[in-house]
Amino acid sequence: MHAEDPTRIVEEVFGRIWRERMAGLPILNPALAVEAVGLQRWNGHWLGALLTPWSLGVLLLPAERAAWVSVPPQQRRFVHFPFGDLAFLGGDEPGLGEYQTCSLFSPMDAFADQGEARATAQASLAALLAPSPVAPRQLPGGTAAPAPSAVPGRADAAPRAAVPSRRRFLGLDA
Repeated sequence: MHAEDPTRIVEEVFGRIWRERMAGLPILNPALAVEAVGLQRWNGHWLGALLTPWSLGVLLLPAERAAWVSVPPQQRRFVHFPFGDLAFLGGDEPGLGEYQTCSLFSPMDAFADQGEARATAQASLAALLAPSPVAPRQLPGGTAAPAPSAVPGRADAAPRAAVPSRRRFLGLDA
């Protein structure tokens, strides 16, 4: 659990991954560096964006034991945000512990520099926490259907139609 802001730890751990495991890979954008963007407390977690030379994603870290739902590495679970439900993959790294990520961009060749990638990360976090632009489904009689509930660790936790795609989240769907 991370009682205090884990920004420094995230940057150290993923900086080490960059130097030791990712060095020399052709998918790296040499204009970018590892940066934890906008980490904040949210529903008993630390929520932010993880910017690396190989990807940009939303990051969840445990802040409160009672609120954290463990997911084995490379398994997914859906997490509900004001925008909608997104799929997160579990991970575990020495020095950091458990974390979960939802990839937004990979590879990162579309970004000219760190500032542009950081601005995209900040805008993505703001959009994630904004109410969904999709109207709630209506049940017979005009009442709104309840939001799908996410069952931790289950790939089928939310109906596919109810889960916003990354393309829609990023505003790429017309």
